[in-house]
Amino acid sequence: MPALPPPRRIREEQKAAHPGWYNAPVPSFGDPNAWLAIAGLAPGLQGANRTGRPFTGDRSGPLFYDTLIRHGLAQGTYAARVDDGVELTGAIIINAVRCLPPQNKPTPEEVRTCRQFLQPSIAALPNLRVIVALGQIAHQSVVKAIGGKLPKCPFAHLAEHRVPSGLIVIDSYHPSSYNQNTGRLTGEMFDAVFERALAFRP
Repeated sequence: MPALPPPRRIREEQKAAHPGWYNAPVPSFGDPNAWLAIAGLAPGLQGANRTGRPFTGDRSGPLFYDTLIRHGLAQGTYAARVDDGVELTGAIIINAVRCLPPQNKPTPEEVRTCRQFLQPSIAALPNLRVIVALGQIAHQSVVKAIGGKLPKCPFAHLAEHRVPSGLIVIDSYHPSSYNQNTGRLTGEMFDAVFERALAFRP
């Protein structure tokens, strides 16, 4: 019997170790009529892989959802549970990679494979104007998915890119625990990203 590829293998390992966890490809979450898409990297082990909702249950969640709520892009009170009642308004969360990657680091092959899911997720949003890309890998995958050219769209926090399709990509450092703990991403820096995105709200 051939060996399972690493992403599938780690998912099967987590199913055996934590049968009550979600442990499956995580779907998009938010408003199907969104004008703003937020592209994350991949489900986190203690976050979406456990709960089934992006940025829910790990260290990234409070900063992420509190920022969206503060800027009117979500309603409710984030409580790190899928039943906490949080709803997105005008925004949707999509991931460059749909499944938990080994060591939280998706391989280039996994990113390429998952682009077949990322592209239709973007295409299915009729009112989309802006994509906030969280981290360099998400940025690169989004730019490729919407027909942009990476040399013309270098990643940098708060960088803004317009692609031929008319969409605007705004970059942000990912709200991971590492980036928060090291000060690479602060609340003020994350606020600035969504303040800029809101300038394009219809």
